[in-house]
Amino acid sequence: MQAVKDKLHDMSEMRKVKSQAKAEEKAEKSIAKARMDVAHEVRLAKEAEAEMELHVAKAGQKVEREAAKNAAIKPNASGTNRDPADHCTMATGNRSLDHGPADQSPPTINAAGITPSNNAQAPPVKKLF
Repeated sequence: MQAVKDKLHDMSEMRKVKSQAKAEEKAEKSIAKARMDVAHEVRLAKEAEAEMELHVAKAGQKVEREAAKNAAIKPNASGTNRDPADHCTMATGNRSLDHGPADQSPPTINAAGITPSNNAQAPPVKKLF
């Protein structure tokens, strides 16, 4: 009878030990999974940082190119940056007078071929120098 009791006691101890081992294994797996997740997020962050550095470098190159382009164009006597070869157009230096507002329609011509006038004059061009 004692042998049977000992065997049952041993079996119960084995179940406890197995359950503890299983719990430890589960905890270790959970820690390993958390480490894997952290490593994955760190990798993604490094990739994003490298991508941002690339974008910043490209933006810097574009700024340098634009600065070089704008430095090559010298303003003429009127203060505008018109191309001297483009002598077909005449500019006043005032953008609103040169092009007019975006919502302004082209002038209308009546049957007599005369453009109606509203007696409105453009404001004078201010010189900054």
